[in-house]
Formats: sequence, C-alpha cells, structure tokens
Amino acid sequence: MKPIVQISLDIINMDEALATAAMAMRAGVDWLEAGTPFILAEGLHGVKRLHETFPGIPIVADLKTMDGGYLEAEMMAKAGATHVVVMARAHEETIKCVVKAGKDYGIKVMGDNLGCPDMVDAAKMLEDLGCDYVIHHIGYDERRGIAARGQRMPGPLDQLREVVQAVNVPVQAVGGLSLEQAIRCPEYGAPLVVLGAPLTIDADAFKTADGDLEASLRLICEKVHAYGDVKVGK
Repeated sequence: MKPIVQISLDIINMDEALATAAMAMRAGVDWLEAGTPFILAEGLHGVKRLHETFPGIPIVADLKTMDGGYLEAEMMAKAGATHVVVMARAHEETIKCVVKAGKDYGIKVMGDNLGCPDMVDAAKMLEDLGCDYVIHHIGYDERRGIAARGQRMPGPLDQLREVVQAVNVPVQAVGGLSLEQAIRCPEYGAPLVVLGAPLTIDADAFKTADGDLEASLRLICEKVHAYGDVKVGK
C-alpha cells in the first residue's frame, strides 16, 4: 500500500488544533488524529468540528477504548471519525464490540498494543479479533519514566519488524518518533507514519511545537510519500 502520513493533534485548545490541522494539510499530511488530550478537552464536538472543517479527510479518534466499546465507537462514528482505537489490554469482548461497531457504521478499527507484556502476541490477537490496523505503541509515561532513571528510552522501532512480520494488516509505529525515525517507518514495513510528540507537539505543554513545523512536516511527507508501495502481510 502507499505510505500514509498522520498527524496526532494532542492539543487541548480547539483553535490551535484546527490551525495545526490546516497547516498539516498544506504540508501534505493524509490523515488527522483527534489525539486523546484533544478528545478529553473537546469530546465529540471536537471530532465533529474536525470532520466539518476538513470534509473527506480521514479522522482517527484516539479513544484508547478499554470498556463500553460499541457505544464509544458508535458515538465517534456519528461525530465523523473514520477510525477508532481500542486497546489490546482491554477484555477481548470489548475489542469484539468495537470491531462490530466498526462494521455496523463503516469505520475502521485500530488495535493498540501499548503496555502489553508481549507486543508481538498482542498484535496477533488484535488481528485475530478483527482489527483493521495494528498500532505498535510505546507510551508517553513509559518513555519519560525510563529516561528519567538514566536508562535507554525505548522506542516503537525496537520491535517494529517483528510486529510487522507477525500480522497481515497495516502497522503504525507510535511513541516519540524523531523526524529521522518517522521517515524510516516504511523501511520496516509500516506504511502508516504517525507524527506526534516530540516532533510536532510540545510534550510538556501539549501545544504546537516551536520552530518551522510546516517545513518539517512537508519534508517528512515528501520523503514518506516518495518511498513507494509498502508490502503489507507476511
């Protein structure tokens, strides 16, 4: 499949989120993500506003669903989301409920392996339960906590090849990717490139990062889109 660039709008201010999304669209980003902080701050109205402002653009609602799967997915679908996120560490019945809602409302389900003891087995389970995509995710708190102890900070590239080789659905790597790492994701077989903190978001303030962000995004989009087709599946 052709590589896709997604920007995570982990921003808690509506106007700033919309401005960042518009800038990302100018730079060549393909998908918009209503990040978890944005959803906590703006809720369904925020997702609806993104959908109305950017019609026809895929919108990922990063709900990190752990329970009440059908209702959460249904609500986001009605608000205009095209993709929702469910956690591998939820009960499998919750994952099944999100998958059913996805089928009923014509949206895609992304399964997230954050915090799983075995990230590869979790990815396989998510695919087996019907998720359309796998998110290989090293969490914000995990990265910062380990780094604060003076240890090597883990990253989503660490087991990315193993996850990609274990499933037949597209994989996305998430968790503090640098510009260089983001551009390399298709090399690992992961066609969905997500850009978030610390590259595009100030991780401490949850606002748009300083600097020429649009130029950085344009460079990433050009590099990722120039990669060509990425083989998906074993």
